[in-house]
Parts: sequence; structure tokens; C-alpha cells
Amino acid sequence: MSSKLELKIPPLVVLGLNGVFMRLVAVYVPEWTWIIPEGTVIAIALGVAGTALILAGAIAFRAAKTTVNPLQPSNASAVVTKGVYAISRNPMYLGFLLILLSWAVYLSNAISFAGLFTFVWYMNRYQIFPEERALLAKFGEEYAIYQRNVRRWL
Repeated sequence: MSSKLELKIPPLVVLGLNGVFMRLVAVYVPEWTWIIPEGTVIAIALGVAGTALILAGAIAFRAAKTTVNPLQPSNASAVVTKGVYAISRNPMYLGFLLILLSWAVYLSNAISFAGLFTFVWYMNRYQIFPEERALLAKFGEEYAIYQRNVRRWL
């Protein structure tokens, strides 16, 4: 089942839109805000961890000489399975999720956390599932084995 949204919106834009949504919720529904002890420290740690995952994923792709463009997975030249890709099939998207979690902790608004679920749903439906179809079509059994051995997110 194909959709007009599949592989159309760059994940960084999806991250940004979710971040804006989360901020708007925090501003317009302040009664759901609470104090998270050491929230700023936790938010910074999560943001750093997310950024590290994104960089590690991008570096692994570069080292394998394959595309980092998420909108054209059919241009991939290799199945990357080493480094962070031995733990998650989508470490860069997991990094984006950690950055959104960092933002939610910083905002300290219960409803803002809904942005995390929105992000995961959108990424699965319109980015990851189409990527997986393209990679299976291109790499066949090699990618199928990788899918069986490494989880989609974590």
C-alpha cells in the first residue's frame, strides 16, 4: 500500500514539526506542566545521546560509501550492519526520537510527550516501512537476514 506521503518529508522536517507541536502544546495547555527534578540535566543528556546516535549512524553510512539521503533508499549501495547498526536498524531516527524526548523533558508538559508517539507513528508509516520495502527489493535475503537479527528501533 503506497501513499503520497511516503518518503516525501525529510525526517529532520518531521522532527522539527513535532518539536513545534510540542512547544505549542506547552504554551497553550500550561496546566499540564510540572516540575521534573533535574529536568534540564536530563534533557541535555538525552539530547547529547540522540546527537551521538545520529552522528554515529551518518559516519557508518559514509564509511560504507552509501547514501545518507532518507528520501531515496533505492540509491543505497550497501546494507550497513556494523557499529550502531548492529543495535538498531534506524539509529539516526532513534537519535531524533531521543532529541524529541529531550525537548519533552525540557518543556515538562505531559501532553507535549504525545509528540513522541506522533513521531514514531509517522516515521514507521511513511519513512521506515517504505525504506524497508526498497531495501528488501534491492538487497533481498541479505536485508531480510538483517531485519530478523536487528530490531527496527531498539
